Amino acid sequence: MSDSHGRLRLVRAGIDTYQQPVVYMHRDCHVCLSEGFTALTRVLARSGDREVVATLNVVVDGHLELDVAALSEAAWTILQPGADAVAVFSHPEPPASAPALRAKAFGQRLGETDFLALMRDTVENRLSDIELAAFITACAGERLDVEETVALTKAMLAVGNRIDWGSGAVLDKHCVGGLPGNRTTPIVVAIVAAAGHRIPKTSSRAITSPAGTADAMEVMAPVALGLEAMRSVVEREGGCIVWGGSVRLSPADDILIRVERPLDFDSDGQIVASVLSKKAAAGSSHVLIDIPVGPTAKVRSAAAAASLEARLIATAQALGLGLSVLRTDGLQPVGYGIGPALEARDVMSVLRNDAAAPFDLRSRALDIAGALLDVAPGAVVGKGRAVASKLLYSGAALGKFLAICEAQGGFTEPGVAPYVRPVFANRTGQVQAIDNRRLAKIAKLAGAPRSATAGIDSRVRIGKNIQAGEPLFHVHARSPGELDYALDYASAHPDIVEIGTGQ
Repeated sequence: MSDSHGRLRLVRAGIDTYQQPVVYMHRDCHVCLSEGFTALTRVLARSGDREVVATLNVVVDGHLELDVAALSEAAWTILQPGADAVAVFSHPEPPASAPALRAKAFGQRLGETDFLALMRDTVENRLSDIELAAFITACAGERLDVEETVALTKAMLAVGNRIDWGSGAVLDKHCVGGLPGNRTTPIVVAIVAAAGHRIPKTSSRAITSPAGTADAMEVMAPVALGLEAMRSVVEREGGCIVWGGSVRLSPADDILIRVERPLDFDSDGQIVASVLSKKAAAGSSHVLIDIPVGPTAKVRSAAAAASLEARLIATAQALGLGLSVLRTDGLQPVGYGIGPALEARDVMSVLRNDAAAPFDLRSRALDIAGALLDVAPGAVVGKGRAVASKLLYSGAALGKFLAICEAQGGFTEPGVAPYVRPVFANRTGQVQAIDNRRLAKIAKLAGAPRSATAGIDSRVRIGKNIQAGEPLFHVHARSPGELDYALDYASAHPDIVEIGTGQ
């Protein structure tokens, strides 16, 4: 069959499918009929000197002409077709990693070459979202051992960019998550950079939480910087806080995260591979990992923390990374805000040394910054927290943070949601426990992180005495519908904040 039989004119569908390339064709177009394409078929599109493997969606009514293929935003960005461009459509070659994917799905161990093939096919869009979901599920729980975790991490690292900062230490930190409002990163980066160290922080957007560090930082400054722009910021100010997806330091992980988001689960092996592939790619030499531990945090017990810590250390050693772990209290949220703008507000109140700033966020940020300064080459161990405190209370950290924001494109004050309503205590007593997961869910139902100003303002803490009718927290939303949706869930789960009789 000649290429002319597979040609269709290209138009832009104007549909955001996130990172998944999608092509739309009419079911009666000559390409679908001649090639046997049906819905969800993987198709290869070539236009000029570019190509993309995309998932086919079939149009059954008159919305699309028979000689036209419409491209999603992701597919359009990859092909970059000009005016009146056409593409030739055909069946792609089967992905080279298909045998490895099937083997893992049936519980077999994979080696480095298997994981490398899988990650190459991932970044080249050779695997559909269904296949990627199967891979993620096959690796979930305890289905990745330590050797496989190392192999997966190296494979993720191999298919992305890697920064070389030259000689000297490069510090970094990461929190494994699961604790609402734990937005220490902007404060830590500001302190460490103010101390004269390099700390090029790449951060993720939210996966299963109401806000990722990149989401909260984006409220205050641009985070979608390219590699050269990121390098310029770090060379100028010593640190940055940018979205890792824009610098493609571990693009395979960004794609896996996209598929993980609706699945709403993580596993130790995938967490370690995700975190350490990005730390190594960012050129870090000394990394501090914060592991909050609590019954409704991501890591729920000391035993689970010990298992994750051992896997992190083993993988870091295989990559040549200096790594230390700090286990922290994961019993309750940190700071007052849960959601991008609300968390950014807390960050600024700590950096500005406001009297009303959340004490727990300030204290935790100083603990982490101090521990990171302690592992820096030449440091006097045990003096880091005092150094961090001085830099925060003197205003040096605030000055450095604002300078970083300016270098990234300019600082903006966090905004406020138009709709705010309290949720009240239904009894008098003492707060005994707080369900982090359900509190985070309310923030997500209110619109976070999609709506930057949505979320929760929660000021109750375990041990606090509270009166019936007193606000437990305030829900912030962009629309009345989202507000009501979140409030309905809160009303159906009155035990989110457990109130007992006290002592």
